[in-house]
Amino acid sequence: MSGATLLLDIGNSSAKWMYVDAAGVRNQGRVDTHTMVAELGESLAGATVLVSSVAAPDIQEALHAELAALSKSVWFARSLASLDGLLNSYEDPTRMGVDRWLAMLAARQRVSGRVCVVDAGSALTIDLLTADGRHEGGYIIPGTALMERSLFADTGRVRDSAPENTSVAPGRSTAEAVSHGLMLAQAGAVRMAMSLAEAQGERPQLLLCGGGSAQLAEVLDLAYDPVPNLVFEGLLRQAELEVPGLVDYPQVSSVLFAKSD
Repeated sequence: MSGATLLLDIGNSSAKWMYVDAAGVRNQGRVDTHTMVAELGESLAGATVLVSSVAAPDIQEALHAELAALSKSVWFARSLASLDGLLNSYEDPTRMGVDRWLAMLAARQRVSGRVCVVDAGSALTIDLLTADGRHEGGYIIPGTALMERSLFADTGRVRDSAPENTSVAPGRSTAEAVSHGLMLAQAGAVRMAMSLAEAQGERPQLLLCGGGSAQLAEVLDLAYDPVPNLVFEGLLRQAELEVPGLVDYPQVSSVLFAKSD
C-alpha cells in the first residue's frame, strides 16, 4: 500500500482500520488490537499512519515504535482545547477520549447547526455540540456487552442463547428479557439525552457511529444520520490541520466524506 494513508481507530479490544488515497477508500476492516501490527504486516510499508487510540500511554508508546519501524511515518491524534471551531468543555482537554473528540470534529464539518453525536461501541457515548462549536457536555454509558457481562458476572447461572432479533419488546424468556432490556437501556438513554437537549433549545441533529450503531438504529425511533466513519473523518481533518503535508494529497477528507446537512 505504498503511498496510501492508513487510518487506525484503536479501542481496548479491537481496532478499525481504513486505507485511503486520492481516489478514495481502498480497503477497510477490523482486527484484534493485540495482533493488529502482525495482521496488517507488509501493507504498512510506505504508508502514512494516522492513529486514534484510547489505549493506555505505555501501550501507545510501544505501538508507536512498532508502527514507526514498518511505515513511512506515524502520527497520533490527541484531544485539544480547541481546533477548527470546536471548543472542548473539559478543564483538562487531554482527559477527553480522543475518539469522542475526533467524532465531534468531524460532526462540525457535516452539520452547521446543533448536533448530538452518538458512538455505540464498547461504551455508548453521547456528546452535544452547539451550532457555534461549543461542547455542551456528554454522557458515557456501558455498551450492551459490558452491561451483559456485569449482569451475569455474579449470578453463577448459565445464560440461555441470546435471541438473534433486535427488539425492545417485553421479553418472554430470560434471554429475551436481557437482550431486549439492554437495547431498551441504550435507546432510552439516547432518547432522554435528545429530549433534555431539546428542552434547552434547538433540537440537535443526531449522528450515529460505532460498531453497535446499526443495531441501535433498529430500535431507535428518532431521525438520525448514519456516519460509520466519523472518527476516521475527524482523524483526517485534524491531521490536515495540525501537520500540513502529512497526508500526500490535500484535503482528502473533503473528497472522501461528503457533508450532510
